[in-house]
Amino acid sequence: MFYFAKTPWLLKKMYPAAIWGMPDREKVIYLTFDDGPHPEITPFVLNELKKFNAKATFFCIGNNVVKYRDIYTNIIDDGHKIGNHTYNHLNGWKTDDKKYFTDIAEARKYIDADLFRPPYGRISKLQLKYLTESFNMKVIMWSVLSGDFDQKITPEACLKNVVLSTKSGSIIVFHDSEKAFKNMQYALPRTLEYFEKQGYRFDKINL
Repeated sequence: MFYFAKTPWLLKKMYPAAIWGMPDREKVIYLTFDDGPHPEITPFVLNELKKFNAKATFFCIGNNVVKYRDIYTNIIDDGHKIGNHTYNHLNGWKTDDKKYFTDIAEARKYIDADLFRPPYGRISKLQLKYLTESFNMKVIMWSVLSGDFDQKITPEACLKNVVLSTKSGSIIVFHDSEKAFKNMQYALPRTLEYFEKQGYRFDKINL
């Protein structure tokens, strides 16, 4: 499985309407979590964030929000930001535009958010244009991909991806999902501890 831990400049250039990072004027890092809520894993994430007084942004799948509404409510009650991650985790490159937009609209019935992240980071330029102009959504990509979803890497390698690629203003992707849990469970607490010691704080994406 090939992916860039640190998003290359050329990729950002291809999709300039998307948001790939935040201002780097302060020592602030933006943790994000995709694919939840999950009844066991999301509470683990929330507990770790509380230990460091950290805020984050959760890009939720609509279908999971319907199934685990109480966990979704807990995310909001803890002061974190919510984003739309489609209703059925659709790949924009492989999905008809009309079906894709209908799925996002379905998720919006349950997720009150103007932030959107495309599953797998795969979205066409037309889809991006429509979401920003007609849906009035802000499409959030990332600066750092932890690789927690990659079951071929070790938890230590996942942490290394984050530590070596992160700087002020970075948007980091983790996942509150079963597939990613082994790596994320190891890397998240150590990421929080490492960067707190370096004088960073963790905030949600406010745009």
